[in-house]
Amino acid sequence: MQTSLEVIQRFLDQKRIAMVGVSRDPRHFSAYLFKELCKRGLDMVPVNPQGGILYGATCFARVQNIQPPVEAALLMTRPAVTESIVHDCEEAGVRLLWMYRANGQGAVSDDAIRFCQKCGIEVVAGECPLMFLAGAGPVHRVHGWIRRITGQYPRSSYRQAA
Repeated sequence: MQTSLEVIQRFLDQKRIAMVGVSRDPRHFSAYLFKELCKRGLDMVPVNPQGGILYGATCFARVQNIQPPVEAALLMTRPAVTESIVHDCEEAGVRLLWMYRANGQGAVSDDAIRFCQKCGIEVVAGECPLMFLAGAGPVHRVHGWIRRITGQYPRSSYRQAA
């Protein structure tokens, strides 16, 4: 499943985004990504089964507990966990999901994608959000460049006039 640039932009335009699976270990990439997205002005809401306070923000144990509710969620979970989280997201009214992936499978699950499609939830299946934000560091720019030259970079869903 190739995601369009329009779905990616709709996701990044959201005012408030849940980040499911953000680690309490500040050295973990999910913690770095959470803090980086917050620095860039996104209102990120951490979701971790332990709840409490995480990186200065109220952390919720489940997506359904978030108040006020969010319409988008970034999943940083293993595929088996993603399959249950998408049900939580659907129950909570989340309409946009990003299943993170840099290398390997990441959070992407074919079963979870099928469930989302059936429920009318838009999905970004794979990719790293930092590749699509202005001012990304050199690693993210190189990663995006490699995906472009190999034909794996998301494309616009709009057809260009001849």
